[in-house]
Amino acid sequence: MVELQSVGFESELSLFKYDTLEQLPESHRDLDEAARSRRIAAAREELGDRVIVLGHNYQRREIVEYADFIGDSYELSKRAAESDADYVVFAGVTFMAESADIITDDDQTVILPSMEASCPMAGMAEAVQVDSAWETLVEESGGKDIIPVTYMNSYADLKAFCASHGGLICTSSNAADAFEWAFERGDAVLFLPDKHLGRNTADDLGIDEVVEWDPWAGDVAESMGATDEVEPDVPELGDAEVILWDGYCQVHERFRVDHVEEAQADGAKVVAHPECRPSVVAAADEVGSTSHICDVIENADAGETWAIGTEVHLARHLARWHPEVDVRPLCGDACMDCNAMRQVDPNYLTWVLEELAAGREPNVVEVAPEEKELAAVALDRMLEL
Repeated sequence: MVELQSVGFESELSLFKYDTLEQLPESHRDLDEAARSRRIAAAREELGDRVIVLGHNYQRREIVEYADFIGDSYELSKRAAESDADYVVFAGVTFMAESADIITDDDQTVILPSMEASCPMAGMAEAVQVDSAWETLVEESGGKDIIPVTYMNSYADLKAFCASHGGLICTSSNAADAFEWAFERGDAVLFLPDKHLGRNTADDLGIDEVVEWDPWAGDVAESMGATDEVEPDVPELGDAEVILWDGYCQVHERFRVDHVEEAQADGAKVVAHPECRPSVVAAADEVGSTSHICDVIENADAGETWAIGTEVHLARHLARWHPEVDVRPLCGDACMDCNAMRQVDPNYLTWVLEELAAGREPNVVEVAPEEKELAAVALDRMLEL
């Protein structure tokens, strides 16, 4: 394992962190939906209230229909912590399972159905990578007191890194509050890993001195307003109030202003997630987290048309759950799903439930004790907002 230079714990790349997670066995690879349904029902009956199944909003229908709770990542982690279940089966991605492990009791075990379900955006800001850039960032900023703020969509060791440097975690709903908390304690904010959420939050707060840090080049990158015709006025790092790590969600980066304008021209209102590009957020009628998007559709009048600027499965769920509203994916047939979420195949869910019913514990996600303790500090700071 790699020892982080600026903090007192060890970590490694997330790709190698959970090398005990198992692949789906051959016996479960060709199950049809009817067989899955019977076998999941039998395993759930055997397990009873010893297990809770959590389904993220971005999971497919064949997953969420078996979930005890459906929601966003932190909301689901709280549901797990409030339960008395011995086993938490988190149909999401790795960082979500880690978050659940951080806030659940020690006698609760968190299971990630698929070993391949690893969020690309979280992987764009590995703790070992951020740690190696930290000294350079501080030096090039002129010794500013930089407070790191990481989005919930990050790995536990990065959450721990932020805690050890006086920072905290945020969600898409409270990012502005987290920025203000950080500015009360330092001179600048380093926001990771999602540059779009960071830029949109800075815009909401009226902060103009914003730069991007390119972790691959080790320098300040051009702003997101750069085009072939326009060379933006990029502030020096020492002048920056907000430093954005150059990461992004591959799902939300797909949306363009053209999608918004076409939907609006077709009579739809647009609700977009703040992980979308700033230009998309500026053009949308509503902006907010997945929970907010769900609330918008729930409160919409019958006959209204809404285009959903987030992962396509949530748009499909909302269309099923609210047939009185015309709900569409923002980019129409061109919308794609989250590749990481797609790895949680329904056959994986069948397999892990049957393994638990048989007394075996596959694909356990357990955060290292020191990381867990520090990550909890960053989470507690967020809860104090």
